[in-house]
Amino acid sequence: MSMNKVIHAAVRRDLDRFLAALAAFPDGDAGRAADLGRAWANFDAQLTEHHEGEHGIAWPHLERAGIPRELLDTMDAEHEVMAGALRGARTEMAALVSRPTREQAAVAHTAMEALKAATVTHLDHEEAEIETFYLEHEDHPEIKAMGREFGKRSPAFAGRFFAWVTDGASPEEEAAFKENVPGPVFAVMNAVWGRGYRKEIAPVWR
Repeated sequence: MSMNKVIHAAVRRDLDRFLAALAAFPDGDAGRAADLGRAWANFDAQLTEHHEGEHGIAWPHLERAGIPRELLDTMDAEHEVMAGALRGARTEMAALVSRPTREQAAVAHTAMEALKAATVTHLDHEEAEIETFYLEHEDHPEIKAMGREFGKRSPAFAGRFFAWVTDGASPEEEAAFKENVPGPVFAVMNAVWGRGYRKEIAPVWR
């Protein structure tokens, strides 16, 4: 399993968490709405960073490594559909924080279903087309260069990302993550910069 697929698993996990939480939302519970608002802000940032990072970093390296430009253009078109659904869910989740009713939770749930449909359609397509390429070309210079470029992000971003992507990961996903991130790096990043996620976001799903 590539690191890309590990990230996709975290995206799918959070979408299901939101759908379950919105379906069971207690009418008038401002505290629960605020909790979901914090979790949403993290998810929104992670998903946006992922698809923008694919466009700006992953696609150029993959094209040079041999992935057809036409396929990457199709992926970008799917990103646009997903981004539109993300904007819709963003609007309705903000409304839930300010108006914590079951009625608004139902509206947000509908928007989240649309986001899940658009996102999972793209993730499934991307994995079907590119996952094997990642695994068979993990030592390709362009794949290595891509990894280094993604690795340049700030420790604060990386620590929060590590905490999020491993929260609820399956044993297979954890194993793939550990193959891509050295243990000492994860330990430091997660302990220092992942603390905010563990304190503010992870409890929302417990």
